[in-house]
Amino acid sequence: MKKIGVGVLGFGTVGAGVAKGLLENADVLRERTGLDISLARVADLDTTSDRGVALPAGVLVSDAMAAIHDPEVQVVVELIGGTGVAKKFVREALLAGKPVVTANKKLLAESGAELFALAAEKGADLFFGASVGGGIPVIRSVRDGLAAARIDTIYGILNGTCNYILTEMERAGRPFDEVLAAAQKLGFAEADPTLDVDGFDTLHKAAILAALAHGFQPDVHNLPVQGIRGVVGPEDIALAGELGYRVKLLAVVKNAADGLELRVAPTLVPASGMLGSVSGVFNAAMVHSDMDDWTMYYGRGAGRLPTACTVIGDIADAARNLAAGTRRPVTMPRAAAAPRVKAPGEAVSKFYVRLSLKDAPGSLAAAAGAFAACGVSIASAMQHGTSGGFATVIVLTHEARRAAVDDALAKIAAAGVSGSAPACFGIEEP
Repeated sequence: MKKIGVGVLGFGTVGAGVAKGLLENADVLRERTGLDISLARVADLDTTSDRGVALPAGVLVSDAMAAIHDPEVQVVVELIGGTGVAKKFVREALLAGKPVVTANKKLLAESGAELFALAAEKGADLFFGASVGGGIPVIRSVRDGLAAARIDTIYGILNGTCNYILTEMERAGRPFDEVLAAAQKLGFAEADPTLDVDGFDTLHKAAILAALAHGFQPDVHNLPVQGIRGVVGPEDIALAGELGYRVKLLAVVKNAADGLELRVAPTLVPASGMLGSVSGVFNAAMVHSDMDDWTMYYGRGAGRLPTACTVIGDIADAARNLAAGTRRPVTMPRAAAAPRVKAPGEAVSKFYVRLSLKDAPGSLAAAAGAFAACGVSIASAMQHGTSGGFATVIVLTHEARRAAVDDALAKIAAAGVSGSAPACFGIEEP
């Protein structure tokens, strides 16, 4: 039985999970691959902390470069994260012709084109199944299962921290800051939650899915992203619920003849739909194509063992290729021509708008006139209580361009009939 040694760079949460899986489920891997896939090295600067995994003597080292070039290591697994030393180590492994497995969405979203080109040049595989959705096989499904399909729409709830916070805000009616603090105590949120709650983690994952579906690498630095911090409050979550919706931090990738929408923002989805049922720390992705209609992928989007399971699946694929003396290039598709990415104002959807209007004759008419002047058709409008001389008015629109809705809100503010700043969220109804 051919032996394939694995070197894991990074002994954090996921790295420890991968080590645990390789050690404790080695018999399962042997049965399913016909190979002896073994943990050869684990590299981390911290070689003393207890991760709850008993490594064989000599496996844990502090020198990642030495692990990469160790002759016992045939597959390199990068689980450090970020774009600093992680990129350096991935490049080093690919330059050495060794296949690389990574879960690093930020690295792939920002430098994927460069790294996949290097992998092709050196004849080395680059696997990334755990970069989106953790334990959910959405990468494999989009890349392989839908290889012959034209994908037009992807919706993703791709950050467990945000989904947990929004779920708890709805369940208990508590404000964002209070729920975030509780999530941090439970380990569902990082001490610095910026990447999660401000939407950037979801944006990186959305960019990878867009690259797979449409054959180009989006510029993540120029894509619209809005998180949930300071944007979503208990009032809008409760009002959305009364209207039959839930608020989710949603990645949207929609392709049309005039260009591609690629954005991340708090969005209303039907509470009775499949996306609306995704709660807590769970993730989901819905994909629509011309050949397979709607498919959905659901499960734990993060965590030690779910993510490690996907990483080990990639390790098994890399090992099979090595054993066969061939490679099945795992790369991003390349479109003949990259689609035009629409500007934020070009996004088209229905909208939920919460207005604070003076409780006086003519205020609602002025607001309705502003929407009409900007070409925004109102589907319904309803008053929801008054306070301090202002009425809360909820407006649901028909499909409209975001720029037109923003123009209407600016006209309402200029008319002097509004109080506090409005809330505005898109509505997506797959």
